[in-house]
Amino acid sequence: MTAMVYWLEQAACDVPPGDEWLSATEAAALGAMRFTRRRADWRLGRWTAKRAVAAWLQLDTLAGIRIRAAPSGVPEVLVAETPAPVKISLSHRGGRAACAIARPEVELGCDLELIEDRSAAFAADYFTAREQILIAQAEPADRLLLLALLWSAKESVLKALGEGLRLDTRSVAIAPGNAWAQPCVEWRPIEARCDTGRLFHGWWQQSGRWLRTVMADPACEEPEPTPSPARVSRVVI
Repeated sequence: MTAMVYWLEQAACDVPPGDEWLSATEAAALGAMRFTRRRADWRLGRWTAKRAVAAWLQLDTLAGIRIRAAPSGVPEVLVAETPAPVKISLSHRGGRAACAIARPEVELGCDLELIEDRSAAFAADYFTAREQILIAQAEPADRLLLLALLWSAKESVLKALGEGLRLDTRSVAIAPGNAWAQPCVEWRPIEARCDTGRLFHGWWQQSGRWLRTVMADPACEEPEPTPSPARVSRVVI
């Protein structure tokens, strides 16, 4: 089976000041939020997801699209209050948001991370024994990148499973390959195996301090960029 996955990334400055692109239900939810940062993150995530859905379904308006959380926490898409034939995954960090979108039968997860300092206990708490060995063997200058990559890939797999951080992160083992430390801004392949034996394939990309991962089942082929002023990239799986 083959399918396309689109990756859309937006920044806070991309979100318009007005809320006319929100559905009535979303506008009411936004109005009930007390904290400015929470409101800004929520609007950014909804804007990014709606833009991705509109591009995927070739819709001309965003207000008729509604993004809601399923009981599991997985985002679901409604168009005119009817479930849409899409699967999405959302991530936001540091004033940016990313949305991956695919056909509904694709198990999909994405994550957007910053490469940054982490505590000494971070790897011991969240990574498998093999992953901890990889970190210990990495060059000191590369360890923050490896930490971010392993963590981001785990997050993407846990989202694809519909579990999030309710599941032990050590139940997902990441295989980053042998070329992860070589400077490159292109998408690179990565694999993950769950304790159940289930295998996920995906891709990761770094630019500056930003790192992105997308994981899916079935297996992914190499991502193909799609020229667009909205910065949409296509991933074929």
